[in-house]
Amino acid sequence: EEEATISEKAWRTEGSRMFIEVGTRVTVKDLLLGMIVQSGNDASVALAERVAGTESVFAELMNQHATRLGMHSSHFVNATGLPAEGHTTTARDLATLARALIDEFPDLYPWHAIKEFTYNDIRQSNRNGLLWRDDSVDGLKTGHTEDAGYCLVASAKRKDMRVVSVVLGTSSTKARSEGCLALINYGFRFFETRLLFKAGEAVTDARIWKSANENTALGLLDDLYITVRRGAYDQLESTMNIPAVLVAPVNTGQPLAEIAVKLGDETLLTAPLRALEDNPEGSLWQRMRDGVSLWFE
Repeated sequence: EEEATISEKAWRTEGSRMFIEVGTRVTVKDLLLGMIVQSGNDASVALAERVAGTESVFAELMNQHATRLGMHSSHFVNATGLPAEGHTTTARDLATLARALIDEFPDLYPWHAIKEFTYNDIRQSNRNGLLWRDDSVDGLKTGHTEDAGYCLVASAKRKDMRVVSVVLGTSSTKARSEGCLALINYGFRFFETRLLFKAGEAVTDARIWKSANENTALGLLDDLYITVRRGAYDQLESTMNIPAVLVAPVNTGQPLAEIAVKLGDETLLTAPLRALEDNPEGSLWQRMRDGVSLWFE
């Protein structure tokens, strides 16, 4: 397993700790568990240094990934969340980050449900009290500073639906747990998640000019889900924006059009429609025939 050498800076980091010792080598897995389960700020700094050399450079990487994810109200200057000038985020951005973690790291995410972890003969419990209160809760992360208050990003899955809730700035561990659980229960009670289109399923087709196949099926490469208020699903409307002229060659997976799902006048989501098959150029005759047709079009 990969290891990291613990620096004096990591060892001296303030706040919650997993009690790593300066100069020792610790596996990356143990550091991740120390960060996730024990909220170890020392583990966070050690991991940052292992990845980027210094915590400040790692913070720059954090900001790059935040931009990629659409976390437009966040800016990070450290790896721990400890108070620092210019270090900010929002509840929405943290929910966006939680969703990305769940979707992009399915092998790592289950570690957030681990209730206790022992390192250096010191056993510490997960600070997310909802893991003991609700079996559907399987993560995610607590936080606390005097400036930020008691914070919690929690996630729960019931049947095929997942809800992520974020509570910031509460006065106690009890308040943050009760606030998050109330939001989770509200989400499951008043909303539903439905599968709109399956991956690889033809949603529509489109004319491909100068192609051997003439028409191609359009669909999505991933399952497309939507979450709406209960009872609103039957009121959804889908519209497709397909360019008037699409010309071969077209490759599988190439975005060619867009689908929009609306509820009344509100657009809830948009997604690219992609070619589900290759569409190479047609014969000379087909290209000439379609060229003439396009001229008159």
